[in-house]
Amino acid sequence: MQQIPSDFLAIDRRLRAHIPSDELEHRNPKTRVCDFDDVLIPLNPEKAMFEASRCIHCPDPAPCVVACPVHNDIPSAMWLIEQGQFIEAAKLYRQTSSFPEICGRVCPHEQLCQGSCVRNKYDEPVLTGALEAFVACYQRKTVGVEIPVGDPTGKKVAVVGAGPAGLACAEQLRQKGHDVTIFDLKPSPGGLLVYGIPNFKLSKEVVFARWSDYERAGVKFVGNTYIGKDKTIDDLFNEGFDAVFIGVGAEIDAPMEVPGEDLPGVYKATEFLARANVDLQHLPEHMRERPIIGRKVAVIGGGDTASDCLRTALRLGAEEVMCLYRRTEREMPGGRHDRELAKEEGAVYHFLTQPIRFIAGPDGHLEQIECIRMQLGEPDARGRRKPVPIEGSNFIIDADTAILALGYWPDPVIGDTTPGLETKNYGLFVVDKETGATSRPGVFAGGDGVSGPDLVVTAMVAGRKAAAGIHQYLSSK
Repeated sequence: MQQIPSDFLAIDRRLRAHIPSDELEHRNPKTRVCDFDDVLIPLNPEKAMFEASRCIHCPDPAPCVVACPVHNDIPSAMWLIEQGQFIEAAKLYRQTSSFPEICGRVCPHEQLCQGSCVRNKYDEPVLTGALEAFVACYQRKTVGVEIPVGDPTGKKVAVVGAGPAGLACAEQLRQKGHDVTIFDLKPSPGGLLVYGIPNFKLSKEVVFARWSDYERAGVKFVGNTYIGKDKTIDDLFNEGFDAVFIGVGAEIDAPMEVPGEDLPGVYKATEFLARANVDLQHLPEHMRERPIIGRKVAVIGGGDTASDCLRTALRLGAEEVMCLYRRTEREMPGGRHDRELAKEEGAVYHFLTQPIRFIAGPDGHLEQIECIRMQLGEPDARGRRKPVPIEGSNFIIDADTAILALGYWPDPVIGDTTPGLETKNYGLFVVDKETGATSRPGVFAGGDGVSGPDLVVTAMVAGRKAAAGIHQYLSSK
């Protein structure tokens, strides 16, 4: 933790506890649905300093630090920001985070650092996420950002997957002096950050600016390469790589397995979001056209991806956008903040509603969705109450576009083509939790391909841990 003056620590924390928050400002919903620009109005230096001054600097361990998956030293960062030392605060974040400019935007702060702020007991929490993003971007605009590169070790590491886990692993490995090449199925690096998260939440410019840091640090990228099909993990070793990190995520859309799922007008969330939000030049050739949607759009699912699809459909010009979810809002896995923004923008939620059939019109295109009412029964294995159909409650909804945002499965192809690599649960990699080491010597893994669908920040943590494990492995060879 940064050294904070003793006279400051003597200040009565109750005085700071009464400083009100200015709160984050959002663009007007009627305006922001007309484009894909950021919905947040950025902080300015004065507002950032004021907001940071609301931190009461809890005794160690501060709840916000404990709740942060990377354990950023948030109280010290707040002190630096309050003093106007924005660059020093950004440097402090970069000690523990590989991309604070991204996590400051896309982390579910209300569930992590901000949700653990003690001010929640009587007031609004300190806006820790927005402040993290502010100082990281301030640093880039004023002095730039560089990844420090260690002395060359002569060791080569292949990173499979250019998403959060792979990028975090690559950054840490370059700091140790290892040569790093990232392979990815997509034409451009970024993974979920580029192809899954809409621009109104995370501008592609932010991701590509961070990628430019990697290029200057000497990280190489090979796109349009499907590891497991175009070449195998064994091929990578035969090409001279000394270790391999697998950070491919879990990007196979879960099927719904109901009649009509393959009708024209029914999209999988992954393809829909990529085609709607990414510049066509960054898409695979077979996806280089915008999705065509109708007047009435139904999104099935209750996670963050469903919120992203709802808000994207509104920006594409849909007149009516609805979310169909089989439980109540209380059980929804997605962040409340994104849901509130979606409601402001015009999305309508139908709870305890389960689609059971997609119905084609005379032209063969989706025209209606048959649904059934649900009620909540006993809790399932994860403690969530199980939805139970109400017999005879079937009804029809008109919709000419449906988007399935039901969750994700891992891609089993790497496990199937790599001898000695242990997997579980349809293809998730089995690893040592501390080092990321798999059952195959020299092969490490982390992120959603190990844990199943999770947060950007948890994938980043896994990539950083695996980088430490890889460095130890290479050093012992």
